[in-house]
Amino acid sequence: MTDLNAATTAAATDALHLSERPNNATLLQLYALYKQATEGDASGSRPGFSDLVARAKWDAWAKLQGTATDTAQQSYIDLVASLD
Repeated sequence: MTDLNAATTAAATDALHLSERPNNATLLQLYALYKQATEGDASGSRPGFSDLVARAKWDAWAKLQGTATDTAQQSYIDLVASLD
């Protein structure tokens, strides 16, 4: 495991133990960055209008299309660190 992968994993653990719950916009950003960092560009079809939460998550992830894995990992790590 590379240092950046290990730091991303550690940040994901830290994100689960934040002292305060982030606002919804920040939660979407955390989700999108983590997905981009671990899975790459958004895949599958966009969820339907009736599933607003899944649709918002997918849209946030899709906005990061083309972002390099290393960039997404570092952005995720930095965001979690700023919340701690």
